[in-house]
Amino acid sequence: MSLLPLWTSKELRAVMTDIPVTLDVHWNCYGVSIDSRTIEKGDVFFALSGDNFDGHEYALCAIDKGAAGIIASKIQDNIDASKQIKVPDVKEALIKLGLAARNRVDIPIIAITGSVGKTGTKEALKSCLERHKKTHASVLSYNNDLGVPLSLARMPSDAEYGVFELGMNHAGELRELVKMVRPHVAIITVVAAAHSEFFNSVEEIAEAKAEIFEGLEEGGAAFLNYDNEYFDYLADKARAAGVENIISFGQNKSADIHILREFIHETCSCVSADIMGKVMTYKIGMLGHHWVMNSLAVLGAIDFVNADLGLAGLELAEMMPLKGRGRRHHVMIDAGIDASFLLIDESYNANPASMEAALKALGQIKLSKWAQRIAILGDMGELGEESEKFHRDIVKTLEISGVSCVYAVGHYMKFLIEALPSRIKGKYFEDIDKLISSLKYEINAGDVLMVKGSNASGMNKAVKKILEFDQNMQVKNSDCA
Repeated sequence: MSLLPLWTSKELRAVMTDIPVTLDVHWNCYGVSIDSRTIEKGDVFFALSGDNFDGHEYALCAIDKGAAGIIASKIQDNIDASKQIKVPDVKEALIKLGLAARNRVDIPIIAITGSVGKTGTKEALKSCLERHKKTHASVLSYNNDLGVPLSLARMPSDAEYGVFELGMNHAGELRELVKMVRPHVAIITVVAAAHSEFFNSVEEIAEAKAEIFEGLEEGGAAFLNYDNEYFDYLADKARAAGVENIISFGQNKSADIHILREFIHETCSCVSADIMGKVMTYKIGMLGHHWVMNSLAVLGAIDFVNADLGLAGLELAEMMPLKGRGRRHHVMIDAGIDASFLLIDESYNANPASMEAALKALGQIKLSKWAQRIAILGDMGELGEESEKFHRDIVKTLEISGVSCVYAVGHYMKFLIEALPSRIKGKYFEDIDKLISSLKYEINAGDVLMVKGSNASGMNKAVKKILEFDQNMQVKNSDCA
């Protein structure tokens, strides 16, 4: 816990209510929470309510766990009145606090959106900037109408950089989020089919992503993927929004930031790149061309806000994949002879672009003799009328990635299994438990397994069960990833 309070009760009341402060009792908070299950001592708890829950029912639990106070629309009789701030609408109060947090700092702010790679790029920026100065960033994938104001509200007044992830699954959503964040740098990693259930075309997705330009601060920069087919479209949208600096990144040598040389190794990527005229050689502690692309945007943004590129390069070399986004585990299957297989956890989410990137990264891992690459796949969600097509199309990437066996679960994955050629062995299962039961007896030492699917497919459950195969009953993370 920081020695300096994040907010005082006086500041909270001033931001969220017009009622004069008459109480003599004041308190400090050191964090902001909307979940009583994860409350930490000194947090202020926002008693949010939804269709199926009422946060007021957990207010006393939050206080008992050490919350400094609560923000509620109903006074709780079983809680000290001095610990409560009553507001007309708890969600609006959270938004007001987020806006107040943004208004009280004058620091470089970076916002990231895109169909793929938002969270990884955000985490890389956070880590790189922290090597230079105090940096605040949204945690996990807090990128929606609750996550963004919550992330802003948690930003300390003495932060020197801010990094925020912005997501959307319908038109107009990003526009409201970026107005809160007001970034100096806006990064769009890539535009591809994702959440297409809510859009009629990928171009509509690009149009919705372009809303991020509307909140960009004067003199700010838009970083756009030059290799993406929507680069020109997005650049035109940025100019129309009055963006002064449009900076491209990509493999193409015409991009402002581009790859000079790239070497993909089994556990890392080595890159030489031109960062707007500055030649830089560095290593990324993660495998895959998609991570090289993300690193170009990261380094370009760091250079634009005058942070230290050298320190950023050192940090990229030490980065490790996040849980559910490429984290690796060596799992013992025979403790007596120290035999293991490699499990790659990509279970956090999936869309066609991220599925392709993950499978290509799987294909870059060298195998020992007789070992096999196994893909364990769950449905990709929110793809609308083209869901069947997108799942069948995975076959192409499976073939070029050298995958020898596919285990699949989910309604739409049936179409993939039907489309697989005979040389790629495919098995379909009605549920994850049956999949795991079959898999357990077919894994051999040296095999490489990758698990991927959308959140709704529950593939994180498959990861947990595969980790239980460990003969030592403990998971050993790879030293390299």
